[in-house]
Amino acid sequence: MRAVDERDAYANLLMPSLLRQRRLGGRDAALATELAYGTLRGLGTYDEIIAACSDRAPEHVDPPLLDAIRLGVHQLLKTRIPPHAAVSATIDLVRLRVGTGPSRYANAVLRKVAGRTLEEWLAIVAPPREEDPVGHLSVVHSHPRWIVGALRDALGGDVDDTALALAADNDRPRVALVARPGRCSVEELVEAGGERARYSPYGVYLTEGDPGSLRAIGEARAAVQDEASQLVALALTRVPLDRDGRWLDMCAGPGGKAGLLDALAVQGGGHLLAADAQYHRARLVWSTTKDAEVVTADGTRPPWRPGAFDRVMLDAPCTGLGALRRRPEARWRRDPRSVPELTSLQRRLLDSALESVRPGGVVAYVTCSPHLAETRAVVDGVADRVDMLDAREFLPEVPDLGDGPYAQFWPHRHGTDAMFVALMRRR
Repeated sequence: MRAVDERDAYANLLMPSLLRQRRLGGRDAALATELAYGTLRGLGTYDEIIAACSDRAPEHVDPPLLDAIRLGVHQLLKTRIPPHAAVSATIDLVRLRVGTGPSRYANAVLRKVAGRTLEEWLAIVAPPREEDPVGHLSVVHSHPRWIVGALRDALGGDVDDTALALAADNDRPRVALVARPGRCSVEELVEAGGERARYSPYGVYLTEGDPGSLRAIGEARAAVQDEASQLVALALTRVPLDRDGRWLDMCAGPGGKAGLLDALAVQGGGHLLAADAQYHRARLVWSTTKDAEVVTADGTRPPWRPGAFDRVMLDAPCTGLGALRRRPEARWRRDPRSVPELTSLQRRLLDSALESVRPGGVVAYVTCSPHLAETRAVVDGVADRVDMLDAREFLPEVPDLGDGPYAQFWPHRHGTDAMFVALMRRR
């Protein structure tokens, strides 16, 4: 919790290393992960409740003390830990890490919190839904108001559907693996303890255990990859072409889609060029691919000649609102003021992608965000230059992807990240 606040650490990257350092496994590791991730997801709700139980606003509480209280509130309201144990453990933590005086403050706040259930507190601290639906959903589901509004817009204004999407963001996601074709089979991952995925022909859900312990993962023959991320890459490869063989992954880091595209290209006798503007991300792509050529290159100023590729994957930098399940702290770091800058970059990258593909070739524009400004608005800007394909036709195994021609995945409908994909053929 402190590393996320002080060093902008990513919880999903830091937690596994901390568990290894402290030699925690099994139920202890599961509890530690739930406490950290659950508290980070619930900050918005918990701070409203803490404010109602304190004479100080949360922003005026010493940050280490506030984090400890948040951990205690999560235990009281969202776990089966007995209230006396949750309060006692939190007070001990405050005494150890903050001081004796602050522990008395924490004790007073937590005992007030323990007097009501989460549902009872929400009835007190959340605005009435009929008067302020966005504010109500923001507090109940612990998302910033601007994200609630963006998801509601993407879902056509349906408040009930928005509530389901927000609730799904707070669920613990399944670990999804991809068996890279020709290098690993789904059967190998199933035999290692996995379960066949619902949609992706190369997908497996890992029900328990550390994916890093699997041999196929260590050898980069398989990888951790969300099922929707696998499927948008597959959709690009399924579009028929009169000639094929030269593929480009334009913003390839950290390499998930590139790893799958590399394997698929080799199977079809083709070749993938994977590029990323940042050297350290390009190095990650290099480590996860086998036959692809990997370069450090800015997609807005590409070193390759125009029209050089038959297929282009543009997984554009975005707000990442579609992956809030996996990055519990991301919702509090994102800023709506970053959206115009991101959409400007997305438009420039899409223009470059269309210049990089040959006439008759296909481009997949992908974002891990359902925000309309990052999805439909960007693609609509090039509609007069391309033949827009119905992406849903190339994902026949997946229902309920929207009205088309784009495909939009949702965690509450598909159990995946909220990936968006548009497929377009250059005229």
